[in-house]
Amino acid sequence: MVLAALLIGLTILSSVWTDARWYSQLDAAQVFWKQWGWSLLLGVVGTLLVGIVTYVSFRVAKPRESIEDLATPRGGSSQYRRQVENHPWISRLLVPLFIGFIFGAPMAGEWRTYLTWLNRTAFGTTDAEFGKDVGFYVFTLPVLHSVLSFILTLLVLGAIAAVVGHYVYGGIDSENGKIRLTKRAQVHFGVLGAVASIVVAGYFWLGRYDMLLADNSKFAGASFTDINASLPGRTVLAIAALLVAVLFVVAAIKGLWKLAVTGISVGLVASLVVLWAYPALVQNFRVTPNAVEMESPYIQRNIDATLTAYGLDDVETKNYTADASAEAGLLREDADTTTQIRLLDPTIVSPTFNQLQQNRQYYAFSDDLSVDRYTIDDSQRDTVLAVRELNLDGLDSAQRTWVNDHTVYTHGYGIAAAYGNTTTANGAPSFFQRDIPSVGSLGDYEPRVYFGENSPDYSIVGAAAGTDPWEIDFPDDSADNGQVLTTYSGDGGPQLSNWWEKLMFAIKFRSTDMFFSDRVTSNSQILYDRDPSERVAKVAPYLTLDSKAYPAVVDMDGDSSTPKRLVWIIDAYTTSNSYPYSARTSLSSATEDAQSTGVSIYGGEDEVNYVRNSVKAVVDAYDGSVTLYEWDDSDPVLQAWENIFPGMITPVSEMSGDLLSHVRYPEDLFKVQRTLLTKYHVTDAASFYSGGDFWNVPNEPTETSTTTATSSTTTELQPPYYLTIQMPTQDSAQFSLTTSFVPGGTTKRNVMTGFLAVDSNAGDTAGEVRDGYGKLRLLELPRDSTVPGPGQAQNNFLTDSSVSQTLNLLRQGGTTVEMGNLLSLPVGGGLLYVQPVYVSASSGTTYPLVQYVLTAFGDGNIGFAPTLDEALDQTFGGDSGASAGDASVDKGDSTPTAEPTDDATATATPSPSESATSDSTASAQVRLDQALSDAQDALNAANDAMANSDWTAYGQAQDALQAAIADAVAAQQEIDGN
Repeated sequence: MVLAALLIGLTILSSVWTDARWYSQLDAAQVFWKQWGWSLLLGVVGTLLVGIVTYVSFRVAKPRESIEDLATPRGGSSQYRRQVENHPWISRLLVPLFIGFIFGAPMAGEWRTYLTWLNRTAFGTTDAEFGKDVGFYVFTLPVLHSVLSFILTLLVLGAIAAVVGHYVYGGIDSENGKIRLTKRAQVHFGVLGAVASIVVAGYFWLGRYDMLLADNSKFAGASFTDINASLPGRTVLAIAALLVAVLFVVAAIKGLWKLAVTGISVGLVASLVVLWAYPALVQNFRVTPNAVEMESPYIQRNIDATLTAYGLDDVETKNYTADASAEAGLLREDADTTTQIRLLDPTIVSPTFNQLQQNRQYYAFSDDLSVDRYTIDDSQRDTVLAVRELNLDGLDSAQRTWVNDHTVYTHGYGIAAAYGNTTTANGAPSFFQRDIPSVGSLGDYEPRVYFGENSPDYSIVGAAAGTDPWEIDFPDDSADNGQVLTTYSGDGGPQLSNWWEKLMFAIKFRSTDMFFSDRVTSNSQILYDRDPSERVAKVAPYLTLDSKAYPAVVDMDGDSSTPKRLVWIIDAYTTSNSYPYSARTSLSSATEDAQSTGVSIYGGEDEVNYVRNSVKAVVDAYDGSVTLYEWDDSDPVLQAWENIFPGMITPVSEMSGDLLSHVRYPEDLFKVQRTLLTKYHVTDAASFYSGGDFWNVPNEPTETSTTTATSSTTTELQPPYYLTIQMPTQDSAQFSLTTSFVPGGTTKRNVMTGFLAVDSNAGDTAGEVRDGYGKLRLLELPRDSTVPGPGQAQNNFLTDSSVSQTLNLLRQGGTTVEMGNLLSLPVGGGLLYVQPVYVSASSGTTYPLVQYVLTAFGDGNIGFAPTLDEALDQTFGGDSGASAGDASVDKGDSTPTAEPTDDATATATPSPSESATSDSTASAQVRLDQALSDAQDALNAANDAMANSDWTAYGQAQDALQAAIADAVAAQQEIDGN
């Protein structure tokens, strides 16, 4: 038992010690100690209060008699009394402490509630019913509920202890089948009843405010019935409960228990009438027949509060007719947008990045890459970027030793970045930053990735002075053994400078190797908790984090003479579930889509009705340092936490201009806002009640595109996309986050009803936040709109004869076809759809390459060509009016392209006679057969070239394939015409 206690004690000590060292290393020790301190304080106070109340309530039951007198039976159990008196330490100490620990220690989990209340700040906005500052609901009301709930716990436990005590000491007896109470018992129970009545009165009183936080079937907040029927009733019941408390006092003194019982009975009946019967009558006979008129004022409260609570009160709304006719030159005024149309889908091209830029088996890129923008050659370009992280799973089993896993393979190396709108001649990403060592347009930066999303659980770095390095830095054929070695020189983790530190961390990670290894020296550091989001969550436990941490190479200090840093940027939110009249939303549900499992709920709540992007967190990929930038200095919730943890938040004015230029609008916040806007774009209460103009976020159209061209059964939502676009009300194109809307309800009509974009360009290298950043712009299409939504656009693409024939040929030829992100762009006075088509080998070494681009404007002509320029020209009758410029690499004038087969543009010249027609058909069939054969040969050649990494031969095979497909399409069209 002693050894077990020692092991348990050491384990707990190691956990506390190592955590304290981790927080201290990040200059966040106050976060650790305040959490522990307040949790411990509240837990101890809760335990002691419950224990004291339990003990006192039990001891009050003991009459002032000697133990000999108590041995005489008197309606109780003399045996129990004797045991209690003979073992006083059990009844007076152990049992109360045990009960106190079980029911009082959970108070430790309330540390956030009490700390924010003690450091609360006013919102400056009042509720529409009681005129109280919103801060009362966010900070004070939760504390009052917590106190009442704890008092109720004390009362229940005190009552149980009183019953047991009076039974043991004879205060409760039965005579002729009737329960008899001694005077002491009567007074005791009377006092408990009086206190309980006061608590009930408190619940009724607070219930008045809780109504403003309730959810009704149509809207959030108090309804007409709540305010006009339930509210007065709760006030009456609160007063009645106080009167019952007086009756309990009288009963305790005079013994008039019938009066108290009568008061309770009357109160129960009154509560049924006041809280159920009367509101039901008002609802059924007054409100329901006149619902719109009665509920409109309260619905309007809900609309106004929701828009404010979610930052939607300044949405710029514009009616957009969305012309569906594609005319030549229509995109001429939108050249800035069309030149930046992103062809690389960050959720598809990860295998391509891995094949072309992985370099070694112990590196890997994330499955979901990041979209950003960089200024290259004085031009801002949309980019797709990936961090080359360490991948220990890429090593074979013989290499997986403790030394290799934790001291040799310690970090990733550099990034690979490609233009978002550019591909090479064979459809591969066009990289502007690549290779190991890292070379490209971004200049000199620290490439080593010790802290990333896929880093090992821990690494021990830092060799003793005079010792040769042993960490593998990067492969180099000119170096000894083909590897360049390094020693970590940063300050990324706690020191392992003595045997005690080694022992504590060895216990934490259950590793004897760590304690005995010679590679753990006085200069060693241990790096752990290396995921950027996890580090921010521990340093700022009061924040809810965006599901995506995105990397950027930036100049952190504005000094061009020092190397740039690779950092992770994470959007963080302050939330509340107590904003009066605001609609409640599940963060996990609202942020889940076809490409994301939802927001990371670390320390926050899932159900919220208030959210602000108050903090931009930055984690250095080399040393793991965490910087929290105050993005929204007007947020009262963040101000409260700044009072709790002073000095932990850095003013945004200290953010370098280069870092600011990579800050973007948070994706998960945008998802929450678009979810709310499916209803709350309707700002008229009567229209909101009818719900006839509610929208939906469209389903992801590509989820089922490989199996069917005419239906979609997926329930996953289409994700929002980062694009550089110019909205109709903007003066220039800006990096934006966009989404579409389709009709609400159960309708299957997938037409476009709205388009939302938010300016995501936070600033430039000047270091000032742009005034336009965060501006939400909503385009509302006419109610009778026939402009295709994403689902219809996908269907139109896949059912086009040229497209379907080409894709079917590709699928039959040993390759896999994958549809890229379907982008919607409000340009040319209408909506342009653009979708890249990826092709990869079906077996062997497979990775997707962009081979075609699909375009459509409204419900007009479909463009389908190897380049965006060609596809746009097909859609706009040979002249789109805006060259895509660098948007795609021209694959050669000799590459034929499939022409659209829309009835308005397709031509078929009939033969002058049946004989000629028959000859023509036969000739076309021969050409078709030959083209299919040539296509199969080209596919085989492309697969062989891909397997051998012969990209010259692969490009030639792709040219031959496209030519064969064009011949096959032309021959099929001739056959169909005949």
